Amino acid sequence: MFVDSVELTISSGKGGAGAISFRTEKFVVNGGPDGGDGGRGGSVYFKVDNNTDTLSALRGRNQIKAENGRPGEGRKKYGRKGKSEVIIVPPGTTVIDMETEEELLDLVEEGEVVEFLEGGKGGLGNMHFKSASNQRPTYAQPGLPGITKEIRLEMKLIADVGLVGYPNVGKSTLISTLSNARPQVANYEFTTLTPKLGVVNVGDYDAFMMADIPGIIEGASDGRGLGLEFLRHIERTKTLLLLIDAANYREMKYQYESLLVELERYSEALASRHFAVAITKTDSFAPEEVNRLTETFLEEIGLQSNRVLKRYKADSNYISYGYQQEFGESLPKDEPLFVLPISSVAHFNTEALRYALFNFVGEVKEEEQRV
Repeated sequence: MFVDSVELTISSGKGGAGAISFRTEKFVVNGGPDGGDGGRGGSVYFKVDNNTDTLSALRGRNQIKAENGRPGEGRKKYGRKGKSEVIIVPPGTTVIDMETEEELLDLVEEGEVVEFLEGGKGGLGNMHFKSASNQRPTYAQPGLPGITKEIRLEMKLIADVGLVGYPNVGKSTLISTLSNARPQVANYEFTTLTPKLGVVNVGDYDAFMMADIPGIIEGASDGRGLGLEFLRHIERTKTLLLLIDAANYREMKYQYESLLVELERYSEALASRHFAVAITKTDSFAPEEVNRLTETFLEEIGLQSNRVLKRYKADSNYISYGYQQEFGESLPKDEPLFVLPISSVAHFNTEALRYALFNFVGEVKEEEQRV
């Protein structure tokens, strides 16, 4: 089961109380105070583990509480420290305060361990309060209380490329063609109900991560459809691939502009991501028609088809025809870096897309390092 958001009440442990005790042994008169200190309460930690890919292990655990510290004892014995709680989460998990909606932690690094709530300090025993004027103290400190917070954990997938498009546009088919992911593929909308990650291999030694999310529809940023729930999963992606369905009843220009609008309404930061466009399901048309549709689309969105993106392998049945900006120091953010017609079923231009996306991801990473 895929679970990407859970609500929890978590508490650190209360410190143990200090002991009030006096030394009483045979032949020892007025032995004096010997009450030990209470143990510190257990803390709550978050640990990032790559072997965990959902929050399903926390589903149903409404409350997580660390152990309280044990009280001190006589003969200057310290109380035992309370056992801490370690909450294991997948990379990309954010911790949000439910009361203020403030983001408290952003957990992305494998093996990262963060102390979130510190346990209460144990109280001092009465042996600490002996003085010349008070040689028989009957007071010891209580332990400090633990901390309780109501939080929400949200998981955001970490990927190099995020696929964005209308339902049934071919995202699942594309990610299953390019990567090792095997999502459900069917000829109806909202086949994908949960996000999917796939590793796209490029040659023997290079690879990048691709994320497929459920389809976005008009009004997704206002909560319509499934888009709003899963738009968070592409927040971490540095590059986006907009998939435009050439065989859809919606015009390609309308699909393109609607997707950009929904991204911008959801997050200005997401709308500023570098992006490219793939025109899908071109196997439904003759090669000449594919070129005509591509050229018309480029003209409608204000681009010139004066640069051709060559395919990785020559294929006499299809003519590769698209648009590509020059990869360089200044990558445009207000227009696609390339527009490429593809067919995942017929494997038309899928290899070209694989290598174009790999170069695209590399250029964006280099640009971030320069900044």
